Amino acid sequence: MVPYALQRAAWLITSIAGGTITGPVVDEYPAPAVNAEVAVNLKRINNLIGKEIPEDTLRQILASLDIEILSEKGNDMLLRVPPYRVDVQREADIVEEVLRIYGFNNVEISERVHATLSYVAKPDKEKITHTICDYLTGAGFTEIMSNSLTRSAYCEKNKAFPAKNLVRILNPLSSDLDCMRQSLLYGGLEAIRYNRNRKNPDLLLYEVGKVYFCHPEAKAENPLSKYSEYLHLALFATGNRNEKNWTTPEQPVDFFFLKGWVSAILQRLGFDPDYLGNGEVRNDLFEYGLKYMVNETVVVEFGEVNAQLTEEFDCKAPVFYADFHWDALMSLVKDHFVVYREIPRFPEVRRDLSMVLDEKVSYAQLRDLAFRTEKKLLQKMNLFDVYKGEKIGAGKKSYAITYVLRDPSKTLTDEEIDAVMKKLMTAYEKELGAIIRQ
Repeated sequence: MVPYALQRAAWLITSIAGGTITGPVVDEYPAPAVNAEVAVNLKRINNLIGKEIPEDTLRQILASLDIEILSEKGNDMLLRVPPYRVDVQREADIVEEVLRIYGFNNVEISERVHATLSYVAKPDKEKITHTICDYLTGAGFTEIMSNSLTRSAYCEKNKAFPAKNLVRILNPLSSDLDCMRQSLLYGGLEAIRYNRNRKNPDLLLYEVGKVYFCHPEAKAENPLSKYSEYLHLALFATGNRNEKNWTTPEQPVDFFFLKGWVSAILQRLGFDPDYLGNGEVRNDLFEYGLKYMVNETVVVEFGEVNAQLTEEFDCKAPVFYADFHWDALMSLVKDHFVVYREIPRFPEVRRDLSMVLDEKVSYAQLRDLAFRTEKKLLQKMNLFDVYKGEKIGAGKKSYAITYVLRDPSKTLTDEEIDAVMKKLMTAYEKELGAIIRQ
């Protein structure tokens, strides 16, 4: 057809446009298509199909597909595939063509079931992450996804994330996308600014993403050794907790609102915040903050974002931010085991204790001392009142705490309860200088 079409086109040019034919038709075909040669095995073909096809039927199908048998040796065949079947290059492609002609409906369903066992390392990091994300979404948080590329200008005046540790882009599209992020904070603040500018000031957001660091001082043969990346989970809260209505007044989010969610996530992962190490966060990201640690490994930092930083993002309301070191948490979760025990048969007893202490004494110190003093009967503690004022003196504060006592083997008597409380009061007076209020 091609030569005829060329001759027809040439004739039309000469008869209508006055062209002149200068020579015969020349076939320019520098790279002729080569027939593909595919080696197949009859037993393997039947195994892949799941049914033994008679050899005569197989040969007829190959012939109908213009596939030529070049050589045979036992069950092995070398086939030549015509060039117009460009997608037939492998044995599996031959099987597919044979099965297409033979008919999928002619292959009976086997009564045998074949299965492959797969092993997933525990804990399943992806499953745990999705569980926490679903938990936050169900509680009213909205997931955000920020760009991993960010502005290096964010780190110019930031001591928490020095500019020397930035992973810089060699050919950035703009100065706004010239490095990899070292924190999820700035992406969250950008999202808050975007929503506030569109009259959506009450926000509960979370993001799961990686952060990236360069360690230029690291010396190793592998150039990638000086780079590292870590997975983090960030929470953001700003504005009001709920919309104003006739039964509930507006209530702005605060540090303790965020602390509640941090504690809830840690408890969902099997950590009791009361038993974690803690300390103040001192850097230029937070006005004030708290961090939880497990064996000196920081697992989360949270607090109110520095006011100067929020002003740069046009956020007039306070922004509260929590940063979970997710990789560190996942490495610790694997050591947790679910333990069950019988529901207590004997009642618990509650006693309240009020004391005046130096304002530098923290509740954590009181709690640690209490559990060191009474290891058997003391089950839990709850701080229900804190007071500072002129009535108790400068540099002092008052704590009111509930102590829950229980003996798993019997009902506690008044004498036993009084002995425990006396032991606690003595320890507080001796080690922390407490003044017990009667």
